[in-house]
Amino acid sequence: MPVPLAARTHRIQPFHVMALLGRARELESAGCDVVHMEIGEPDFPTAQPVVEAGRQALADGRTGYLPAAGLPALREAIADHYQRRHGVDLDPGRILITPGASGALVIALALLADPGRNVLLPDPGYPCNRNFVEMVNAEPRAVRVTAETDYQLTAERAEAAMDQATAAMLVGSPGNPTGTLATADGLRSLAGLAQVRGVGLIIDEIYHGLHYGDPPAQGLEHAPEAIVVNSFSKYFGMTGWRLGWMVVPNDWVPVAEKLMQNLFISASTPAQYAALACFSSSAEAIFEERRAAFAERRDFLLPALRDIGFRIPGTPAGAFYLYADISALAGDSSSFASSLLEAAHVAVTPGIDFERTAPEAHVRFAYTTDLDRLATAVERIRRHLRGGA
Repeated sequence: MPVPLAARTHRIQPFHVMALLGRARELESAGCDVVHMEIGEPDFPTAQPVVEAGRQALADGRTGYLPAAGLPALREAIADHYQRRHGVDLDPGRILITPGASGALVIALALLADPGRNVLLPDPGYPCNRNFVEMVNAEPRAVRVTAETDYQLTAERAEAAMDQATAAMLVGSPGNPTGTLATADGLRSLAGLAQVRGVGLIIDEIYHGLHYGDPPAQGLEHAPEAIVVNSFSKYFGMTGWRLGWMVVPNDWVPVAEKLMQNLFISASTPAQYAALACFSSSAEAIFEERRAAFAERRDFLLPALRDIGFRIPGTPAGAFYLYADISALAGDSSSFASSLLEAAHVAVTPGIDFERTAPEAHVRFAYTTDLDRLATAVERIRRHLRGGA
């Protein structure tokens, strides 16, 4: 008799873009030049001061387990970062180091969501969040957000979607796939709703640092009882090192640490020592140069795509994504993305990975490649839409 797999394995969906990425790699192997705008990974390598710190950690034999909560010096450096950058006074004891932001989100949901309860998620939003909720046998409940709310979950929409089984709300600022920011008032309203209704609030800030105007509202300032998640992957450029952190209320620290001890013992030791260098003046100068480069790319790509016929409401103020409505150009985003790859050799992500309400109407562009490549992509897309690719 065959062994049945757990039901959650059928509910958890794959990244649909991975099939598209696989096809892009096949085309490249056949000699085609593909412009990649589908994957949310910065194209810059890890900054040299961080690489050198990692090498030194290995040379010094820093390869054993660390405490589950993380390297004390790194927790203190992160607390200092919040003070310097955001003016937030934070006890380092509330900071827990995790294997990427993904590890933090799983711990956050394990803290808050029992089987059978539901977690409110903005739709569109980061697809893995739905699957993290499924992993703890809770129900991901999509709440439609639109350009009217700058693609951010509002307290009004959240309250309308709540019931007695709601355990938590999970929001992202800057958001993926839209690049929009939560406002201070918005965060305070969500925090107030969470307190009144007795539900958790998780704020995903992994794109903090990548903003192109005024700095984003800081969750710890406006929602001090929320769980705040961040990462060394995006602004700090350490994607493959798999390192993140979470900030939890004081009373929850021992429980979160207990879960971490059991689920992954501790995050990577060499990565934690390397991450200490992220807060050096030399590394911070590199990160700011790269932020300026992302801003320049956004400012080129946004008007260029609008000129072709993509509808992108507002000006996304963070991350490195543009979420575009293709309704005036094509009827189905998955078919459009496939044909764009095959005919024009430009890879973008269809909306099916991000939303349930109108996935066929949207694609996400990641400006994680240089300006020359973006210009090449725009010209290829233009020709493709004119039937000349």
